[in-house]
Amino acid sequence: MLKFDAKGLVPAIVQDFDSGEVLMLGYMNEESLRRTLETGQVWFYSRSRQELWHKGSTSGNVLRVKSISKDCDSDALLVRAEPAGPTCHTGERSCFFTGFSEKDLM
Repeated sequence: MLKFDAKGLVPAIVQDFDSGEVLMLGYMNEESLRRTLETGQVWFYSRSRQELWHKGSTSGNVLRVKSISKDCDSDALLVRAEPAGPTCHTGERSCFFTGFSEKDLM
């Protein structure tokens, strides 16, 4: 059984089905996960807006689900998807395009 956190959320890593590239990290609640399963497109729960969010609803850059796996602890999901365009709101293919260094800790 999937383990949601105290706020009813589970982290969901989205990976490009074809390339294996990690595209983004989002959070799902039970309702967004149900909608994802029903529609075949990724839905998240927006922590900042506190509402359901259909990825690509405004940009058209939806994520079409190919498979969903849970990790060994059942507290995180891996969504393998086919992106219909850039995944990041900045227009980048992936949200992970910024390098990290020790100075980012300060």
